[in-house]
Amino acid sequence: MMREPVVVNGVTRWLKAGESLSQQNESKEPTMPVLREEIGYVLRDVRQRQGRTLREVSHDARVSLGYLSEVERGQKEASSELLSAITAALDIPLSVMLREVSDRIAVEEAVQIPDTIPAELAHRYAQQQQQQQGHGFSRGDQLANR
Repeated sequence: MMREPVVVNGVTRWLKAGESLSQQNESKEPTMPVLREEIGYVLRDVRQRQGRTLREVSHDARVSLGYLSEVERGQKEASSELLSAITAALDIPLSVMLREVSDRIAVEEAVQIPDTIPAELAHRYAQQQQQQQGHGFSRGDQLANR
């Protein structure tokens, strides 16, 4: 079976050759994504894009090679401290890694990820800004009053 990469919202998925993402989503029953597997996939993808070995990253993160391998394969749940050490070793912010995981899960759940701010949210924000300007508040005043 031939598979080919398809990129959606910056997330690469491997689909059967000639099959679109919508066909794949229609052809399979809904499944619940497993967070540890998605985290492992993203960590492995980042490491491989950097051309680094498991040994290099495990050394820099101060985690055993075997454990890092299990995390990448989605067999172990990594603690937040371990994820922080791994992402630091990969020289990427933890938030970026988690965003990629979130995007992958959204694709798996067939959720549309907006590229822009929804109009209703933008309208509410504009109204709040007008109200604050009318009261003479600045952003610094708001932060100081928290």
